[in-house]
This record gives sequence, C-alpha cells and structure tokens, in this order.
Amino acid sequence: MSITRRDFCSNATAALLTSSLAAQTPSTGSTTRPNVAVIDHDRILTAADHYLPQPPAPITSVPAPDSPGSPHDYYSSPDSFTAHRDAIQSLGHIVPALTAAYVITKDERYAKQAISHLRAWFVSTDTALTPNLEYAQIVPPAEKGRPDGVIEGIPLAEIAQAVPFLQNSEALTQPDLDTITKWFVSYLDWLNTSRNAGLARDARDHNASSWLLQAAACAKLNTKDDRALSALRHLFKTSTIRSQISYEGTFTRELTTSSPYRNSLFNLDLLAVTCDLLTTRFETVWDYELQDGPSMRIAVAKHFPFIARRGTWPYRADSAYFNDLPLRRPVLLLAARAYGRPEYADLWKTLPPDTTIAELDRTLPIHQPVLWVTRPRP
Repeated sequence: MSITRRDFCSNATAALLTSSLAAQTPSTGSTTRPNVAVIDHDRILTAADHYLPQPPAPITSVPAPDSPGSPHDYYSSPDSFTAHRDAIQSLGHIVPALTAAYVITKDERYAKQAISHLRAWFVSTDTALTPNLEYAQIVPPAEKGRPDGVIEGIPLAEIAQAVPFLQNSEALTQPDLDTITKWFVSYLDWLNTSRNAGLARDARDHNASSWLLQAAACAKLNTKDDRALSALRHLFKTSTIRSQISYEGTFTRELTTSSPYRNSLFNLDLLAVTCDLLTTRFETVWDYELQDGPSMRIAVAKHFPFIARRGTWPYRADSAYFNDLPLRRPVLLLAARAYGRPEYADLWKTLPPDTTIAELDRTLPIHQPVLWVTRPRP
C-alpha cells in the first residue's frame, strides 16, 4: 500500500512524540506493562475510602414518576430525566473502586461493601434492576426507548469485570454469585434479542461499540459457556472493523458529529476494551486486519499523536470541552501491552485519570484499569 503525505507526517509526528516521552522518564525507563497497582495506589484508596461508608442506592430508591415500567426498570428521557443514568454511572465508579482496593490491599471491608452494592442492584428481589434498558432515552409520547439508550449501560461492563475478583471474599456467597452471573446472562440475552439493542449493534459508530463492549463483558462473566464470546469475536472480525475503521485508521462516522475528537477517542477506547475482553491466550483480535488496511493497530497508531498533542488534531474541534481532553485513555494502556509499544504506556501515565465533568466522565468506559491488567485469583 502506498504511503500518503498525511500518513508520512502522522508517522513522523508519532516518532517525535515517542522520543519526547522517553526523554521525560529517564529514571524509570519505558515498559509496555507499567505497574498499575503502584501508579494508581493512592487514587484507588482515596476513591474506595470515599465510597466505603456509602450505603447502596439501588434503582428502586430513585423514583421515576413518568416511567412506563415498574420501579425496577431503568428509565431515562433526554433532557428531562437522567437520575437512573446517573445512578448506574455512580455504581460504575463505586463497585470497581471498592474492588480495586480489595485487589491491592486484600482488606475484606472493601469487598464486603462492593458486594453489598452488587446484592442490592442484581440479587435482592426487592431492589434489583430489571436486566434490560428497554426504557432508556424515551422521547414522549413514545413508551419505548431508543437505540441510543443502550450506551447508558456502559458502566455495567466494568462492574461485570469486577465480579470475579470478589469470588474469594468470604462476603460473597455462591448463591449470590450465581444470581449476579444469571443477571448478566439475562442482560446479554436482552442485548441479543431486543429491537432497540439490535439497532444499536448495527449503528456503525460508538453506539455499536458500546453494545459490543457490554455484550463481551456479560459473555466473559459466564465461564460455563464460551459460545457467546466466540460469536462476538466473529462479529468483530467480520463486521465491526469494516463498518467503523477507515483504511487510514479514522472513524468516519465520529468525524461528522459535533464532538469528533471526543467521540473518536471514546470509540477507540470502547473497541480497545472490547479487544481485551475477546482476546484469549489462544486467540487475539488485536492483530486482526482486513486486506485493504483497516485494523485496530492502524486506528491506535493514527490517534496516538492526537492524544499526545491535542493541537495536532487535523479535523474540526469539538463544540464543547475540547480543551478538557484527552484524559487518560484506556486504549493507551491496553494497546501498549497488545502491541509491545512502551510509548503508549508512557503517555498513559502522564494523563489525568479522572474528570469532574460528567459528560466527559461518561466517555471513559473504564475507571479502574488495575482490574483489566490483573488476573483474578482462582
């Protein structure tokens, strides 16, 4: 394949950025596998200690007077009701933070509190969330949600990732673990059978990637049946790459939105975390590429200079929060490990991991990377 002037300039910029980042960390050196538990130690414990005294606030504790469903059903309506969305986003911070603290300290207090939230949201018949988002992003007078509402379930992916780390805690009983797993299996069934979810899956943008991430997280939690994960690997190879990634590594559909930079990085993260979930010791999707060029490797390499230097972004700037990005992108950490690229990890370490801007926080699909680079103990 011939190299365009843009590709040449992009590669040259990446090379210069790599040299610059390496020069910034001469004492520690570069590595593709930074010690996330050490890097995030204080951050994890600060968050976990903040959440430790907070009691569970399940879906039934957040009234939704206009919802056509029951108190157990998730409901949101753009610009008029977002309390359920905020509640599940909060849960997506709380459970991973408490679990991460348990992983690095082995302190049962953190596990016990994380499990109390899981029990309230996914086990208790009095408070558990119905395993679907059928009423997400309803626009009255409609009584059903929209495909765009599936994206509001993204926090469920890292919650599912956290569960195996809690299995050795004395606070998690086998019946509770079975019920939690059953909940995520039921949610996966909804993702596969709902018309709204199907439309999100076929959207060819970050909505499709959010569907894929959630489906992969649910499928991986069900260790008794790997057929769902195999089907998702096939979908990624046969459809996702072709429909989303251009030959030069951009996301064409994201570039036409009002937030092309934010949505491109968001989509890159979603696909990277999905690749992590779908990859096994025997099969990787990170390296899969089409004959005419599209691949995750190309997409990551294309966006790396734009993450390192926002000012090199050659497309239209976002309509809001452009100067508050890029934040610490999970793709950098995961791709560093997948592709053996220490410069990705070096950049990841320099970026701010958190934001107080809720709209940007929702475009970080994971918040506790230690749960993604550590294997749960059997």
